[in-house]
Amino acid sequence: MTTGWILLGIAALFVIYCIAKYNALVRLRNNRENAFANIDVQLKQRHDLVPQLVATVKGYAAHEKETLERVINARNGAVNARGIDEKIAAENALTSALAGLKVTLEAYPDLKANTNFLQLQEEISDVENKLASSRRFFNSATRELNNAVESFPSNVIAGMFGFHRETMFDLGETGREEAGEAPRINF
Repeated sequence: MTTGWILLGIAALFVIYCIAKYNALVRLRNNRENAFANIDVQLKQRHDLVPQLVATVKGYAAHEKETLERVINARNGAVNARGIDEKIAAENALTSALAGLKVTLEAYPDLKANTNFLQLQEEISDVENKLASSRRFFNSATRELNNAVESFPSNVIAGMFGFHRETMFDLGETGREEAGEAPRINF
């Protein structure tokens, strides 16, 4: 009779152990899924933010380009003017264009475009840093899950319930080659 109780106790301990390992594997899998959800949030932010920032900077740069082109065209018109009336009109146009440029320079002493370009680079860098941090957290969660799935004796429980090794979030062969190059941002 005592042998029966001993066997029943061993079986109960085995079931409790299996339940504990299964629950630990579920927690690790859910932690990994949560980590990937954090990556999704950062990717969404990058997908939404970068085009908006680029459009904003392009819009501002286009404004400055228009102001500078107006000055250059007015100057060329003044140089090429022939008669008095034409020269007066051309010089007035140049004066007006220069006044517009002066207002721009007074309002934005550092040519605000520089600040916008720096802000764009800073925002992109911030999003990329957050994304890299989220990827590191995801890879850490994946490593913990993979360790549990592959380590004995939890690998037996993992195999029984369909847990398997998961892939890390890495750059891939092409990404590793490109990682050695500085990013190019075109405007």
